[in-house]
Amino acid sequence: MTKKTSRDITRRALVAGTAAGTVALAGAPASAQRCPEPPPRVKGPPVFRDLDQTDIDEGYDNDVYAFNAKHLGERRVFNNRIAQALLAKPERVKYGPADIERLDFYKTSRPNAPVLIFIHGGSWRGGRAEQFTTYAEPYVRAGANFAVLDFTNVGETGGDIFPLVDQCRRAVAWLYRNAGKFGGDPERLYIISRSSGSHLTSCVLISEWEKQGLPRNIVKGAVLGSGMYDLAPVRLSRRSSFVKFTDAMVQDLSAMRHIEKIHTPVTIGVGALETPEFQRQAREFAAALKAAGKPAELIVAQGYNHYETGETIGHPYAVLGRAALDMMGLGKI
Repeated sequence: MTKKTSRDITRRALVAGTAAGTVALAGAPASAQRCPEPPPRVKGPPVFRDLDQTDIDEGYDNDVYAFNAKHLGERRVFNNRIAQALLAKPERVKYGPADIERLDFYKTSRPNAPVLIFIHGGSWRGGRAEQFTTYAEPYVRAGANFAVLDFTNVGETGGDIFPLVDQCRRAVAWLYRNAGKFGGDPERLYIISRSSGSHLTSCVLISEWEKQGLPRNIVKGAVLGSGMYDLAPVRLSRRSSFVKFTDAMVQDLSAMRHIEKIHTPVTIGVGALETPEFQRQAREFAAALKAAGKPAELIVAQGYNHYETGETIGHPYAVLGRAALDMMGLGKI
């Protein structure tokens, strides 16, 4: 008889629990939702291009265009518990002196493997590394290390995004200098991100690394999902209620205004069901990169909203996950 391992037991228990839940749901009333059409309204004066205040507010409110946002959040929590039961715990390491300046490093069994850095979203307001084990699992199994950054949020900085960008930059520099101690190859650092995390990633990509004695191409590739690359229109939206935008923030932290500083191949992903503004930001950023002769690819994911696009980071056969594995040369069977 084959000896049962704790991992086998955990997996069977999880699968059994899931099956029991499926049976229970089968006998329950259907709870499917539909996304209603907005009621007719009179368009107000334009505040950005041809968009009025309602347009710009809804353009940066992903829940307006993703009626299933709550359910997708619940699904991520559920899947994360499964991944945490099956995957070895990450090493929790410091990249800076503050308590929050830590990262979770999930090690693959392959020596001298690439490192995929994940910068989470959450409107610059939330998210913690421990919530994304479900994203780590496919890369660890494919032969890449996975590092999830923790950093502060705008609720703790008085609405200032600069400290978040500084922490992400310092974390990437720390990984370049220290990845080898954890079995990672510092010459194969990559980044994947979503939503406000993609904004932060774009700011990492415009870093002037040479001023720190580091190579310009410290990051060998990046997959940016559903991000914002020009903060000017975002400043006009309801997000200004929790982000204290300044002229300097808009100028210095808008990657669209610093295309010449990007020395990393970039894949930009966005869902075809995302808000018009998130889709426009992706298209225009990709076009600007290409016009400047930078290696860039735009992927428009048909049938995906904002949260569904982000979910594919943890799926090796879907939009962002497939792009990341291909970027690292791990996508071929």
